[in-house]
Amino acid sequence: MKKKILMRSGCTPWDGFTAGYCLKKDFLGTNSGNLLYAYSLFRNLTTKNVEIVSNYYELPKDADYVNETYDGFIIPLADAFRTDYVRILKQMTDLINKLKIPVYVIGVGIRAPYEPKLNEGFPFDNEVRNFVKAVLKRSNIVGVRGEITAQYLNRLGFKEGVDHEVIGCPSMYSFGRSLKIRELNISKDSLICTNYSDTTPKNTLDFLQNLHNFYNTCFIPQNTSELKIMYAGKSWKNNKSVNKYPLNLSNYEYISGNSKFFVNVPMWVKYMKTASLSIGTRLHGNIVAVLAGTPSIMIPKDARMRELASVHDFTRILPDEISPDSNLDEIISNVDFHSVEKKHHKNFDNFIDFLNKINIDHIYNYDDKITIFDELMKDVNQPKPLRPITVCNPEEIARRLVEFDKINGEKDKKK
Repeated sequence: MKKKILMRSGCTPWDGFTAGYCLKKDFLGTNSGNLLYAYSLFRNLTTKNVEIVSNYYELPKDADYVNETYDGFIIPLADAFRTDYVRILKQMTDLINKLKIPVYVIGVGIRAPYEPKLNEGFPFDNEVRNFVKAVLKRSNIVGVRGEITAQYLNRLGFKEGVDHEVIGCPSMYSFGRSLKIRELNISKDSLICTNYSDTTPKNTLDFLQNLHNFYNTCFIPQNTSELKIMYAGKSWKNNKSVNKYPLNLSNYEYISGNSKFFVNVPMWVKYMKTASLSIGTRLHGNIVAVLAGTPSIMIPKDARMRELASVHDFTRILPDEISPDSNLDEIISNVDFHSVEKKHHKNFDNFIDFLNKINIDHIYNYDDKITIFDELMKDVNQPKPLRPITVCNPEEIARRLVEFDKINGEKDKKK
């Protein structure tokens, strides 16, 4: 009998949701990077014997229904060990304690500064400890993203290799064991994709924004707040300058039209294949480039990025090694774009070993050339990347503004 497993995610890869629908119901979880590791797990875990079902970020309240309906619950997480995630962590812990089915945590990490002071503890220690204990009642082992998170859980009393294991980010295993980065070839017309967030250090942000003055660049934002700017010109609520970060439509990144927002993985990967280089402080913004075989330079700014950069040996440069007038050619000459390839085979094999440890089926148990996932995806109409409203024709501008007002009106009625 075919198993049905519930997975925490905003959508399935075959939903084909539009940017407008995202504004109505945020299937990105506020960040499009969340699409990527969910995509990987849908692709790798959907088999002839297993159906994966999304919970659309709606945590079930009826544990009995979950026990009766599903054969397991997959929980892929990003930096969920953090203060502003405590409420959700508690809710998941309460649910897991009532479940009788297997629970699979395939990736989770801690949010902390680049140099975390693990021995001082964190306000969320008890909630994390309770969550991991609950999961281990329903699972053999927890998969964590990197060594910093592993050390953190060790401090809480758990044992690495027994209770938890470093697996990296599942998104890196989206397309299997093979990974090949193209040779870098940049000319004045070559496409360079930049990515950054409002927490990017000022010196780094200045450098990345300066690239737009000298190269053929495209800014790839990831937050739903940025999606609102691009879709309908809706500025961030605070709209306060954060190191010159683009918070409204008048900023160069938007008014120039040189930006794209992706609401699905296939279109994102396809576009990144056309780029010569990706550079920035976004984790998944650069992972997409790697998956596309595009040379990428990651700029880790916190413990979350630091531990994953170490696990996967991403090509990287630290923020304090950059100034606003740093020379891109010089940076390129001092990095190895193929470092990530050298660890990928071992990391992938470790990931498959982890899946086997938690007793979950995966496509690598079969020799099928065409997978169930491939069949589900072949007829899906994936929306193209969203471009800023500044470059739209009058008809498209009117359509977006009308739809945006309608969505906001519906949300106001629910309050």
